[in-house]
Amino acid sequence: MNKGKIHRLALAGMFTAVMFIIGYVESLLPPIFSVPGIKPGFANIPVMIAIYILDWKLAAAMSFTRIILSGFTFTGLFACIYSLAGAVLSITVMVILKRTGKFSVTGVSIAGGVAHNLGQVIVASIVVGKAIWYYFPVLVIAGLVAGALTGVVTGCILKINQRDGSVIEKSKK
Repeated sequence: MNKGKIHRLALAGMFTAVMFIIGYVESLLPPIFSVPGIKPGFANIPVMIAIYILDWKLAAAMSFTRIILSGFTFTGLFACIYSLAGAVLSITVMVILKRTGKFSVTGVSIAGGVAHNLGQVIVASIVVGKAIWYYFPVLVIAGLVAGALTGVVTGCILKINQRDGSVIEKSKK
């Protein structure tokens, strides 16, 4: 294995650890505006960064690893299933939009936030029934706001990385 691959895997491992910690801290926060299930989504910043500087496969692996670890450590099986459904749809949408080259980092993140919530509502409607769809407009707004915040922060981090030289490119030297 060459130095670049080792560096990329180490970076993915560190990102996963950061996601796990941020996710735990977010789980301790009270519900935003007293609405259950709405979180800032800052644990997704490393996933966004990975989509842009590593690749989508590592980003997906990081996300799934964090969800499984969090599920077994904090939230349980059902929350894990909801999160996995949201992550699959979110990462798929973000990768497709990024590849078009027509969307900013913030735009990609917003779409990912809304897609994540859609994935969760789809699973919830299977588990608890179609009445859960009444909650979806609230989750769309939450996905827009959280996606925008996450996207802005990710965009700033990516600009700093680009200005200072990509950590991936540095590892290849």
